[in-house]
Amino acid sequence: MTFNWKPILFGVLTLMLAIAFAMASHYRTALTETQASLTKVNRELNLAKDVIADMRTRQRDVADLDAKYTQELADAQSTINQLERDVASGKRRLQLNATCTANGAAIASSLGDASTARLTDSAQRDYFTLRERIETVTKQVEYLQEYIKTQCQK
Repeated sequence: MTFNWKPILFGVLTLMLAIAFAMASHYRTALTETQASLTKVNRELNLAKDVIADMRTRQRDVADLDAKYTQELADAQSTINQLERDVASGKRRLQLNATCTANGAAIASSLGDASTARLTDSAQRDYFTLRERIETVTKQVEYLQEYIKTQCQK
């Protein structure tokens, strides 16, 4: 009697093929899950890159805005300081809408005796202080308005 190896060989080959198919299926599922995970991570990475790029652009815009208004404020301060020096040296005068009196009494018929209309020293200092503060507040408001328009409303 001869031993028939064909059914055993067929069974072993079938078993090996089933194991190979199961392993291939397992690794295919793992590959699909890994690809999905990689796609998700890439999407999140691209989103993070976009957020970083937007933040850099905003930081650059804010720095430009800050530099612009800082320079404008410095220019306004310089102009006020120069005006104050010019008034102090007599090169320029502050113009006032005032009526001059002689010895404290108003004189309607003659202005020959009237003293020169002039601010007191403290009023003159107050004028320049107020002018400086007005410029500062104006520039700050302009800066904040532009900041809101360019950064907050995007």
